[in-house]
Amino acid sequence: MPSTEPSTINKRNWTIMAALAITGQIAWAVENTWFNNFVYDTITPDPRPVAWMVAVSALVATLTTILMGTLSDRTRSRMGRRKPYILFGYIFWGLMTIAFPMTAWVKNLSWAVVMVVVVDCVMTFFGSTANDAAFNAWTADITPNSQRGKVEGVLNLCLFIAQLISIVAAGILIDNLGYFSFFYLLGGIVMVVGLIAGSAIKEAPLSESLAPKLPFWQEIRATFDFKTIVANKTLFLILTSALLLGIGFQVAFPYMIIYINHTIGVTKTQYSLIGGVVIIGSALLAVPLGYLTDRVNRKVMLAVSVVITSLGCFMFSLVESLPLLALAGLLWQAANMTAGIVANSWVKELLPVESRGRFLGVRMIFLVLLPMLIGPRIGSSLIQAFGSPTVLDGKPGFLPVALIFKVGALLGLLGLIPLPFIKKNLFATMEANDRPQN
Repeated sequence: MPSTEPSTINKRNWTIMAALAITGQIAWAVENTWFNNFVYDTITPDPRPVAWMVAVSALVATLTTILMGTLSDRTRSRMGRRKPYILFGYIFWGLMTIAFPMTAWVKNLSWAVVMVVVVDCVMTFFGSTANDAAFNAWTADITPNSQRGKVEGVLNLCLFIAQLISIVAAGILIDNLGYFSFFYLLGGIVMVVGLIAGSAIKEAPLSESLAPKLPFWQEIRATFDFKTIVANKTLFLILTSALLLGIGFQVAFPYMIIYINHTIGVTKTQYSLIGGVVIIGSALLAVPLGYLTDRVNRKVMLAVSVVITSLGCFMFSLVESLPLLALAGLLWQAANMTAGIVANSWVKELLPVESRGRFLGVRMIFLVLLPMLIGPRIGSSLIQAFGSPTVLDGKPGFLPVALIFKVGALLGLLGLIPLPFIKKNLFATMEANDRPQN
């Protein structure tokens, strides 16, 4: 990263960014949805292993991003600062995706559940190293503040292209070929794209002013000092809002496909059609919303997004026909995407320039770890308490219930609470006296 803010993003970096973002988001989309469905369909219909897998992998993702992000901040290799972690991380990410379905070969149920969690965590380690830590820090390094909303819009467009591919292609492939063929194909794609795009990254020499000032573990500990939180008050208020909205989202989202498949009775192929409509509609909004984020009152935009996200989630619980599920899903997903664009562009603008990788790990605590620890456990408890008992392949479990969407919607509204306390940085241009401190 150069010593001054970059003036613009060149075409080469836009291409690399798009390739790595789409591929990485395909892998994460599958991990967040079809991994859960795989466990439910092939190992056990008990919702608790899904909650365990989501929670433990979220913990691994967060710790990995903090540690490997800090390590990438401090790296001064011939290959570059972020490039080694992106290149090798994507390759091993793909290998572990290929290995994941092999957990079904374990015949003992308890050991199968353990292996599912272990393999998912190893895959998450490489994925978080490559994507959450190194790739996100690299995009922050090369993006001027005036283009952060645009970049988040493009990254969200990549996210929804990835989700469209993963949802539509996955449902059809799994119905026709099975889980194994799909995971093998996905893992191969992640490896190949990571090798090509990762090798193409060229990083500018680092300024000596950005050299590490503290030993590694002392730098990690300093991240959580109270003075660090006070010095970055706006950053932590935005993250808290995203945390509360994320908890509501994660109450229902891990069980969404299971709910649609097994409770409502929609096939995976039909779900792919619903998902395709939702993803296409949301993707069409991604780039315009990114441009809008650079120009409007961010606090108001975030508040409106939180309300509409919760409304869409609540509506999802009330309908069962394919058209209405698609409509409610579009409202839910598009508004949640808008909240993500606003929060992420704002957060990346506030990241301390010399330690972006480390603070992206802090972001993971609020956006991934805590939502995925708390939300799925609430959803699992609601399913066990109010869901209909079922038996799948001789194994007892429960069918997800619409109540999880209602509770998730209400909890998501708590994301409004921190917003009145944000007094500065309402607009895209950041006030000079509120620059982030390490």
